[in-house]
Amino acid sequence: MKTVFMGTPDFAVEALQALYDNGHRIELVVTQPDKPVGRSGKLKAPPVKERAMGLGLTVEQPVKASDPVFIKKIRDIDPDVIVVVAYGQILKKEFLNIPKYGCVNIHASLLPKYRGAAPIQWSVINGDEMTGVTTMLMDEGVDTGDILLTEKVRLAPKETGGSLFDKLSRTGAELIIRTLDELESGSIKPVSQDNEKATHAGMLSKEMGRIDFNNDALTLERLIRGLNPWPGAYTYLDGKKLTLWDADVGGVVDEAVEPGTLTGVGKDSIEICCRDSVLIVKELQLEGKKRMRVGDFLNGHKLTVGEKLG
Repeated sequence: MKTVFMGTPDFAVEALQALYDNGHRIELVVTQPDKPVGRSGKLKAPPVKERAMGLGLTVEQPVKASDPVFIKKIRDIDPDVIVVVAYGQILKKEFLNIPKYGCVNIHASLLPKYRGAAPIQWSVINGDEMTGVTTMLMDEGVDTGDILLTEKVRLAPKETGGSLFDKLSRTGAELIIRTLDELESGSIKPVSQDNEKATHAGMLSKEMGRIDFNNDALTLERLIRGLNPWPGAYTYLDGKKLTLWDADVGGVVDEAVEPGTLTGVGKDSIEICCRDSVLIVKELQLEGKKRMRVGDFLNGHKLTVGEKLG
């Protein structure tokens, strides 16, 4: 197929590579403009641009995909399909109607569940046993288009936002190849989404990572995994930010102990009182320091039972 690919972050790279490896004619790769990073403000290219340049593909980075000059450029290409993966801009109807087979999106959930910006992390945070990837025909709504194909993926017991991100990226790359093959052969029948079953997966923020030990330990353990690697779930120790990276759920606690209190300091872990049970922390990171196992942390920091976090 004559293809235009639109995507920006790491999640989209696997799909771009799969299209290239499977012989699709990628006429153009469209991604967001380079962004300044760090104190120097040096511009950094999006991951999709870096991969596209490495493959020798033509890249465009419009500030707005709705720009009439850019839309004309896409019309002149006359693509069979536009594949969109986490591009980062809303595409208007005028744009969506250009390709013969439509604009096909890869979305990291089993739609209509988890429409929105952060379906991967919310799946972990909410304790789902199963999630997956959906390919859909885009319309003017946010993740509301007709479903083409889905592929289920089971979450591992200690799945993190980062590990699930990698799984679903690979799954999406495989699914888009099947989707385009079946679109071209006419064997796919698009299915409308059941809007009454839709849920929303809102954007992540640094603030949502702040741990409230008045919650139960299982909820917090899932939050820690879901926000790993970004933005991280955190509390405070002596006024310094303390990010918790790995934890288990322990037994019940004494109701007289205030949540956030250290109830145990072992060789390789610390125990923190939560609403109904103990959070057993095994890996953490103090502000300004590197991420480390609790045993290594305790070699340089003295913690005592009864000490309060938060």
